[in-house]
Amino acid sequence: MSRGLVWFRADLRLSDNPAWAAAAAHEKVVALFVIDPILWEGSGEHRRNQLAAHLGALDRSLQERGGRLRVRRGDPRQLVPAEATAVEASRVYWNADVTPYAERRDGAILRSLGDAGEEHAGRFVHAPGTVRTAGGEPFRVFTPFFRAWQARPWDPWPAGGTSARVAADPGDGVPAAGPPLMEPGEEGAERRLEAFLERVDRYHHERDRPDLDTTSRLSADLKFGTLSPRSVLRRAEGPGEGRAAFIRQLAWREFYSHLLAAFPETRSRAMRPEYDGVAWRHDPEGLAAWAEGRTGYPFVDAAMRQLRVEGWVHNRVRMVAASFLIKDLLIDWRLGERHFLEWLVDGDVAQNVGNWQWVAGTGADAAPYFRIFNPVTQGLRFDPDGEYVRRWVPELAGLPAPAIHAPWEADGALLAAAGVVLGRTYPLPLVDHAEARAATLAAYEAARRREDHPLRPPGHPGR
Repeated sequence: MSRGLVWFRADLRLSDNPAWAAAAAHEKVVALFVIDPILWEGSGEHRRNQLAAHLGALDRSLQERGGRLRVRRGDPRQLVPAEATAVEASRVYWNADVTPYAERRDGAILRSLGDAGEEHAGRFVHAPGTVRTAGGEPFRVFTPFFRAWQARPWDPWPAGGTSARVAADPGDGVPAAGPPLMEPGEEGAERRLEAFLERVDRYHHERDRPDLDTTSRLSADLKFGTLSPRSVLRRAEGPGEGRAAFIRQLAWREFYSHLLAAFPETRSRAMRPEYDGVAWRHDPEGLAAWAEGRTGYPFVDAAMRQLRVEGWVHNRVRMVAASFLIKDLLIDWRLGERHFLEWLVDGDVAQNVGNWQWVAGTGADAAPYFRIFNPVTQGLRFDPDGEYVRRWVPELAGLPAPAIHAPWEADGALLAAAGVVLGRTYPLPLVDHAEARAATLAAYEAARRREDHPLRPPGHPGR
C-alpha cells in the first residue's frame, strides 16, 4: 500500500493545504507533527497553549476521517526521515517556511530524504522569491512589491485531500497545556474570519483604533496556518475601501516573509548596516519598566499589559510601544523584538523582525529613521475617549480624556478626584519625550556619519 507522510508545521489545517492535498494521491496518508524542543521551549506560554489546542483540534479532524495525528518529540532532522521509514512512506510532504532556522533544518531533511522529500508553499499567496523587480532582485520597498504581488498570477496548488484515507497512530500524543486564548482549529478560525467579514467595510477608517473591535484578529490563524492565506484573500476580495485596506495588510505580511527569505541576516542585524552602529543604551531597569507596563506613558503601558494578558496587541499600539523602547529609551530594537516574540500568540519571526526594523528605521522602509511616535499624541488621536487605556491601566480609570493620556500634566484636583497619586499609584514618566527624541536623533546621526562602523557594536545583544 502506497503511503505519503505529511509533516505538519505552521499549517494546521486540512483544507486548502497543498502538502496535504498532494499526499492524498497515495492510498493512505500519515499525519505527523514533531514537537521540536528548540521551538517549543523558545515559545512563550501563550503560544505553546494555543499550539497544543490547535494540535488537539487537528487530531479530532483526523479522527473524523478514521485516522490520528502522529505526534513525536525530538529533533526533526532525525525524526522526520526516521518516521518516513517507520511508516513505510514513499514520499514526505510539507509546506516551506522562511526563517533561517527552518531553512537549515529543512535543507538537512531534504538532503536526507533525497527525491522522497517535497516542499510546497502553503503558507503564502506567492512563495518567497517569486515576486521580484524587473531586474530580478528582491523588493526592498513595500509599495512596488504590493503592485507586483497583486499583479502576479497564483501558482497552482494541488487540489483535493478531503477524502484522504488517514493512518491511525497517535504516537506520543498531543502535549498537555493550559487553556488557549482563542477557539482552536479550522472551525474556530473560520468563525473568526466570518465575524471579521461582517465588519470589514469599516476597516479602512477604524483599523487604527485600539478602543474599537475592527481589526481582523486573524494574525494568529495565519501564523499557525489554521487559515490559508489564499482562502483569506479570496474571501476578502470585493469592492470597497475596507477590503482594499485589509488586502494591503495581507501583502505586508507576505512582504516581510519575502524579505527574510532574501536577507536572512536581518533576523539579528539591521538591513541598513550603518544602524548596527547606533550607540544603544544599556538600561535593564528601563527595559523592565517597559516590558511590565510602568513607563508612565499610559498608551504604552496599556499595550504592554495587554500583551502579557492576551498575547495579542493592536497593531497601532504595537508600533507606539516599540517606538518608545527604541526611540525614547534608546534601547536596542532586538531586545524588544525578542520580548514580543516570547509573549505574542501570533509571534512570527518574519513579521516580528520586519515590523521592529520598520519602527527602528533600520529595515526596508521608504521613510527615514527620524519617524518617532509621540506616545501622548498617538493616544489622543487613536484612543480619543481613553477607553483603551482605561481598560488596561485601571488605576487611571477615573481620569477623563485627554488627561488620561498625560496624567502628569493634569490639574492636581483632577488627579485627586480620580484617586491618582503620581509616583505612587501610577509612575511618573521615565523620560521626557522631547529630550529623548533629540538624543535618539543624535545617536542615529552619529551612526550614519561614522565611516567605519562595526556590524556588531559593543554591547550588541546577539542571538
